[in-house]
Amino acid sequence: MRKIISFMHMSLDGFVAGPNGELNWVKIDDELFNHVGKRIGKGDKALYGRVTYQMMEDYWPTAADKPNPTKHDIEHSAWYKNVHKVVLSTSIKEKTPNTTIISDNLVENINKIKQQTGPDILLFGSPTATHALMEQNLIDGFWLFVNPTVLGQGVPLFVGDLDKIGFRLLNTQSFASGVVELDYEVDI
Repeated sequence: MRKIISFMHMSLDGFVAGPNGELNWVKIDDELFNHVGKRIGKGDKALYGRVTYQMMEDYWPTAADKPNPTKHDIEHSAWYKNVHKVVLSTSIKEKTPNTTIISDNLVENINKIKQQTGPDILLFGSPTATHALMEQNLIDGFWLFVNPTVLGQGVPLFVGDLDKIGFRLLNTQSFASGVVELDYEVDI
C-alpha cells in the first residue's frame, strides 16, 4: 500500500506560506535540490492542490528549455513531465496528459490510489489540499524542511479541529543554509 507524504517547507513558527501565500522566505540551494531530487526521483505519482499544480504547470514543463537552465531545472523538468500528477480541485476541468483530477469523493478516490502498488506519493506544498487530507486522516507522513525564519503570521501547517496526532521521527538532516529536514511518519 502506498503512503501519502506531505512535502512542505515550514517556518520555525509553523507556517507553510506567508499571509498572501508567499514563499520568498524559503531557503533553497543546490545542496537541498540535490537531496530532494534523489527522493522524488524514485516517485511515479505526485499529488497537488490546484494552486500548486497551476504554478508547477506554468514553469516545469518547459524549465529545461529556457536559456541557461540549471542542473535542477533540467532534472526536475524531466521528472515532472514523466510523473503522473494527481490534482485535488473542484474548478479545474481541463487536464494535461498524465494527470488525474479528483474533484469529489476525496476519501474514496485517494484510498484507491493508496491501494495501488508503488512508491510513496508526495503531496507537494499545497496547504489547502494538505488540510483537506489531514481532516480525513489520509496523510501518512510529513517531510518537513524547517527554515530558520519566523514569519509571525501566514498559513499554518496544522489547522482546524484535528485530534491529537502522534509522529514517529524517521530521519533528520541539517543543511548549510540552516534548513533542517524532519521526516515523520504518522504514528497511529
